[in-house]
Amino acid sequence: MKGELRVVGTAHVSAKSVEEVRRAIDEFSPDVIAVELDPARYAVIRKQARDPSVQDILETKNFTQVLVQWILAYLQRRIGLDLGVEPGAEMKAAIEEAESRGIAIGLVDRDINITLRRFWKSLSFLEKLKMLYALAVSVVSIDGEEIDVESLKEQDMLTMAMDEFRKFSPNGARALIDERDAYLAHHIAGLMEGHSRVLAVLGAGHVQGVMKYLDAPETLPPLGELTAEMKSRPWGLIFGVAVTALFLFLLLAIAFSGVGLEVLGMALLYWVLVHGVLTAVFTLAARGHPLSALTGFGVSWFTALNPLVAAGWFAAIVEARIRKPAPADFRRIFEAESFSQMMKVPLFRVVLVAALANLGSTLGTILYFMFIFPVLGIDPGVLITQGLSNMWNAVTGLFSWT
Repeated sequence: MKGELRVVGTAHVSAKSVEEVRRAIDEFSPDVIAVELDPARYAVIRKQARDPSVQDILETKNFTQVLVQWILAYLQRRIGLDLGVEPGAEMKAAIEEAESRGIAIGLVDRDINITLRRFWKSLSFLEKLKMLYALAVSVVSIDGEEIDVESLKEQDMLTMAMDEFRKFSPNGARALIDERDAYLAHHIAGLMEGHSRVLAVLGAGHVQGVMKYLDAPETLPPLGELTAEMKSRPWGLIFGVAVTALFLFLLLAIAFSGVGLEVLGMALLYWVLVHGVLTAVFTLAARGHPLSALTGFGVSWFTALNPLVAAGWFAAIVEARIRKPAPADFRRIFEAESFSQMMKVPLFRVVLVAALANLGSTLGTILYFMFIFPVLGIDPGVLITQGLSNMWNAVTGLFSWT
């Protein structure tokens, strides 16, 4: 026989939500409280979490994903600071009440790392750029933004952000919201099988989706599908191979077109300069050390042709050797009360340098192919036609000679 369920929808930075959680526990007297946490976030709230090593971060090489996670956490924390409420205070209150009353605790949310990986891998390159832009705008504008506490009860912070992403990335929204609704419903249903009174404390944005699944459990996707590692889309590799092939074809077309070695040399020089300058500029924009920028400048022309390496990795290595991040940096990042404070943390600077240096190199590739023909003063149609014709004649002449 299934137990009775009561759901409390909360805003993660609302003082009123803390009161509602405590009142619900008093009124409902549950024998288990389900909280929207995974073991890792539970350990953070209980101050039992072990910070990963700096080497762990540097070896992931997915610096942009790490940066996004930190900025999302910062935005939520900043809203909480403006309201005088610690983010996750309602979850902490539920845990404390459960422990003081001897009530069991159920951790019903999916591992945050799985959620972020599935979310990030579901986004296209353009969608990732849009998201980074939206986060940058949010960081800049949050200081002057007036926050309506009660509006947060309608949707939690991440859900509000994903409402915009859903418009251009249904897969991204599914990973961050819909899949978690199903995961939460799976585990709440499991608790209801073994307990008579289950109180679920969830972000308000998840309540509707979770209840929809609980009302129609046959629609729940298999749990394994919600936790399996998504295969990475090979778009990065495909893009890298395409760039290399296109650049080599451009050089061959120039060489065989008869426009002269000077044009070929200029095409090579612009490749080096465009990638190097943009990588260095973006590194400096992240307040990276000049040596990190110089490193990015020096390797960017090569990494743009090799899909297995990235300019930001090299810039980050140099930055880490100069700034020397420490294990305490993780705590400083998650305790920072302003973006300027985060920028003073060496580890945050290293990750930001890596992410922006990679962005600069990628933009260099795009801009190079957009403007190289007008810069060189040649007609692409004539160049390609003449180059292909001369290459064909050279090949057929070689076979004729043999």
